[in-house]
Order: sequence, then C-alpha cells, then structure tokens
Amino acid sequence: MVKENLAEVRTRMKEACIRAGRSPEDVTLIAVSKTKPLSMLLEAYESGARDFGENKVQEILEKQPDMPSDARFHMIGHLQRNKVRQVIGKTVLIHSVDSLRLAEQIDSEAAKQALHVDILLEVNVAREESKYGFYMEEVEEALKKISQYSHITVKGLMTIAPFVENPEENRDIFKKLYQLFIDIKSKNIDNVTMSVLSMGMTGDYQVAIEEGSTMIRVGTGIFGAR
Repeated sequence: MVKENLAEVRTRMKEACIRAGRSPEDVTLIAVSKTKPLSMLLEAYESGARDFGENKVQEILEKQPDMPSDARFHMIGHLQRNKVRQVIGKTVLIHSVDSLRLAEQIDSEAAKQALHVDILLEVNVAREESKYGFYMEEVEEALKKISQYSHITVKGLMTIAPFVENPEENRDIFKKLYQLFIDIKSKNIDNVTMSVLSMGMTGDYQVAIEEGSTMIRVGTGIFGAR
C-alpha cells in the first residue's frame, strides 16, 4: 500500500509542477509518519522516501535509531521548550518555531551542545485560534530578532492551512505566504536564507505546489488514515 500511495503522490506532485511551470526536483516530499509503526517507515524508505515528518519528539527518538543512516527526520509538530534539548541534533529541520521564546531556547541548547540548528518560522496565515504560529505582520520583526542568534539559521517559512473540503479554498492562504516569503527573501536579512517554503498537506498539496511550495508534508496520502 505505501509503495503504491507514494507513487501516486509523486505523480500528482509532478502534474502540479508541470501546471505551474516548475521542476519536480524543486519540491521535497516529507512522508509524515506520526503514529505509524517503523515497518511502514521502512516500506516508504524502500520506495525511495528519505524525509520523514514527526509531530512528537518521543517518536523521533524511538524511530530514528532503527532507520537507515540517510533517513532525514523533520520536527513538524508543536515543540515544547522543555523538549528542545532532546530533539536538536536529531532532525534536519524544525518546521514549527512559533515564538521568540522557542527560538531562544533552541539557540541556547544548540550552543550548549556545540550544534547549529536549521529552522522554519511557523506562520498562522489564516489567524486560526486553534493553531500556533506568528501572524503575517509579525514575521519580519521576529526574523530580525532571531537572525541575531548564532546557533540558528532560519531557512524559511511554514504554515498549516485550514482543513477544508475543497483545496481551492486554501489557494489564497498559500499565495499570501509565498508573497511574504519572496518579500523577505528580497531583504537579505543576515542568517535568514528563505530557501524553504513548507506548505501543503494531503488534502491540498497540489494547490500549494502551484502556489510556490518547496516542501509538502503528506501523511494520510502515503500511510493511510490514522
């Protein structure tokens, strides 16, 4: 099942890239493996997946040691500050930095462990009360502060769009974040590369790709319902 699902997702990714005049190589697929057993991650790995997304620190700590050494783990869920020490060094990218206090904690722990950590700022584009993240108008100021931390590099932005039946309803969300992404990139803030735009999930990743996403997070579409 996982192999067939992955092939289907890759086909749809390619189709979305063609519609947008983009190269499929410009979009990274993250297989969101939260709550799924190691056997399913290994099946995805055997089918070519290398990037895996987890919502909980504990799952990364449990699964990573048993995965091949070139499997890359991404922290995509809300990260509590008291869990930062455990997760840094175990992930290639933390997508969910949603406050200055969390960024400060990551920098502090990274300094203690002599590590450098790549992060994304989570942006609550739709201003949903149930979601974490910076509001659009807060992002640039936050980036300027975080850019002063010597053990962090901000690689870009991430958003979790609203859950909708029709993915077209999220197109405007993705357009807005892409525009912010481009605006910030043009300002060349030190220590901020703006090379990653993480947006789009199982229900709306094709629309996200059409609107400029460089990284999509697909769980149900690969591993089935949770």
